[in-house]
Amino acid sequence: MIKLIIVDVDGVLTDGTVVVGETDEHAKRFHVHDGLGLRLAMLAGKTVAIMTSAGSDAITRRAEQLGVERVYQYVPDKGAAYDKLRDELGLADDEVCYIGDDLLDLPAMTRAGFPVAVGDADDEVKAVAALVTNRPGGHGAVREAVEHILKGESIWQEAIARLNAAKEAAT
Repeated sequence: MIKLIIVDVDGVLTDGTVVVGETDEHAKRFHVHDGLGLRLAMLAGKTVAIMTSAGSDAITRRAEQLGVERVYQYVPDKGAAYDKLRDELGLADDEVCYIGDDLLDLPAMTRAGFPVAVGDADDEVKAVAALVTNRPGGHGAVREAVEHILKGESIWQEAIARLNAAKEAAT
């Protein structure tokens, strides 16, 4: 059973495009399907973490909107950061899913029990993945991976029921 889902940002939660303006802040575009997928994972009892070698205020704001508390930005070594997080949570590798797209994700992906590559990931990343999504990064690939996990654990409908209950309670 997967207990922790770690997602990369650029190329996974976004399509990998970087929009550079006149300030140092880069604009990021996130897909609502991916956001809902992460919320469903959390409603199903999964811990969700965002791990990126880059960083920005946009990532912090998006994590806050989704309720993701574990956000690791400017990570120089994703393998070491993965090990630290896994150990902190007292998990085994086979309880961890890592969703990535590029070479910097390989150190974490090769440790995770369920490595996922987005549909437009680098070929080397796809080669180590247990699942390659049909959707590309930034276009619902994270949601597709979460749905695969929750359906495989027979908790998809339960997560949807919790989502609907939370919506009703909020109104």
